[in-house]
Amino acid sequence: MTVKKLLHTRMRVNDIERSVKFYESALGLTVTRRHTSPRGAQLVFLATPNSEEEIELCQMPSGTRPVQVQPDLMHLAFEVEDLSKFVSTLKLKGISLSDGPTRTGSGSLIAFIDAPEGYEVELIQKAK
Repeated sequence: MTVKKLLHTRMRVNDIERSVKFYESALGLTVTRRHTSPRGAQLVFLATPNSEEEIELCQMPSGTRPVQVQPDLMHLAFEVEDLSKFVSTLKLKGISLSDGPTRTGSGSLIAFIDAPEGYEVELIQKAK
């Protein structure tokens, strides 16, 4: 037996509205649904263009320890058509690269931005 498919990835955040705004503004993700879990956590699901998988943002009820993301713990990677143009658009929105752009051994270009709580987001322009 194997799993059928990946449905979503969950990330805990401290300020769900700040995180939603970041992912909508920086990456063009869209909110598909919101609800409160049985444990009282606020949940927001985000859709990525051309992907079935979603990102689930979770803000636990007050009184829980704040999220502290360790460096290089995990990252999300998104393909972009033209990294230079994408980075120019990010700069207009006040978002700076945290690393790159760098050419990989395969010829792809990669760069990183930091999401709220310190989650890294990798942007990849695949080699042609």
